[in-house]
Amino acid sequence: MSGTSPAGAALELELESHRRALTGYCYRLLGSGSEAEDAVQETMVRAWRSADRLQARGALKSWLYRIASNVCFDILGSAQRRATPMDLGPSSGADAALGAGLPESAWVQPIADARVLPEQADPAALAEHRETLRLAFVAALQHLPPKQRAVLVLREVLRWQASEVAELLDTSVASVNSALQRARATIDQLELDPLATSADAGAAAAGAADAEQQALLTRYVAAFEAYDMSALVQLLREDAAFSMPPFPLWLTGPDDITRFMTTTGAHCEGSRLLVTQANGGPAVGIYHPTPEGPYEPWAIVVVETAGDRISGLHHFLYPALFGEFGLPPRLEASA
Repeated sequence: MSGTSPAGAALELELESHRRALTGYCYRLLGSGSEAEDAVQETMVRAWRSADRLQARGALKSWLYRIASNVCFDILGSAQRRATPMDLGPSSGADAALGAGLPESAWVQPIADARVLPEQADPAALAEHRETLRLAFVAALQHLPPKQRAVLVLREVLRWQASEVAELLDTSVASVNSALQRARATIDQLELDPLATSADAGAAAAGAADAEQQALLTRYVAAFEAYDMSALVQLLREDAAFSMPPFPLWLTGPDDITRFMTTTGAHCEGSRLLVTQANGGPAVGIYHPTPEGPYEPWAIVVVETAGDRISGLHHFLYPALFGEFGLPPRLEASA
């Protein structure tokens, strides 16, 4: 998709300038980072092929979102609803068997912040973008019909006007408002509304929260690498959740989490962790030691926090994700 003329090169650069925002939009609709990136790539290809039409319309952003929405709707038309383990049933005890893993397509997947968060944004907008990337919110969106998802994200996250959304979806403003009302009602029933906090309050809290999260993450990494369960207990909220897709099992509370880590999960002892960012917050990549020496990728862990405690540890046992987070394919034993 390379330009063969100055005009083509300029269009390509302009298309690329929308990639992050489009990826965030598609991710919220689809619940999968890889599917979102595939959808955006297909959007770029279709936009490039219809370049003459694009230039005639004079509204590149709206046209890209129209294409991206249709690509996502096509994907969602044949897909099952993605979920988190917490959506599927009550928590298990620490002694429960892992059971059989479910297909990747069953789960909401994590996404690297570097692929979706704006490079430049005011603190209030950045705080809102982060909150609407949380795993629980993305999972909640999956309960909505596709067009309601699109309306909610466009109106409440991206702040489009109802008339703009109506034009994009080829419908009326009244239909957009009705879809938004129904979508809000569903999100309210799930008792999850990351947009309830005012933008000013969110921005004011963001700076302090970032520093607190960083300190908490440093303590978590130290406790995990030392496999110090006493230290880990001090970091966890009483209702902290622990999950491990592709397995549906999930645990809650420091006692069950640490007991699991010293029994079924004891093979994690001796691992190394590298810090990254996912779904608007802190994350780590866990590398397991191998008999041959190097540490191999094992899981991306989305670390959710509430104040000065960890509220969620969500392990995604998909080593192929490491490259998407800019993490190395292995760590040498001496590193």
